[in-house]
Amino acid sequence: MTETTQRFFDARPESVGQARTFTIETLLEWGLLGRAEDIRLCVSELVSNALVHGTAADDGFLVRLVMYEEVVRLEVHDSRRQHPEARWATDTDTSGRGLIVVNELADSWGVQDLTPSGKIVWSNFKDAGRAGPGRWD
Repeated sequence: MTETTQRFFDARPESVGQARTFTIETLLEWGLLGRAEDIRLCVSELVSNALVHGTAADDGFLVRLVMYEEVVRLEVHDSRRQHPEARWATDTDTSGRGLIVVNELADSWGVQDLTPSGKIVWSNFKDAGRAGPGRWD
């Protein structure tokens, strides 16, 4: 069975925390807490990127969560076509590590263009229902 939910957020800094809360509440509702911390961290990184780089001034962004079997697909839709690129931050950089984190935690991730404008940055998490060491029970 497939479940889908989504929520639109305004382009404001407090939307990052709201997106994390939305994500955790959805995972709780679906009973998929095995990788909740990984997914929560990735939504934070992807939403932060959308806020800083992917959303025009008066536009917001959409967070969509899709569950099929024990896989969770996280999508962040924004209004700009510019694709994010993973880069290695220096020790003194205060940002720039988000996609490296997503790459390490998600089983896969990518970018899909939207028509007529914008993009989706997505990440997939397999075995999202299985609790493991250091995971929520």
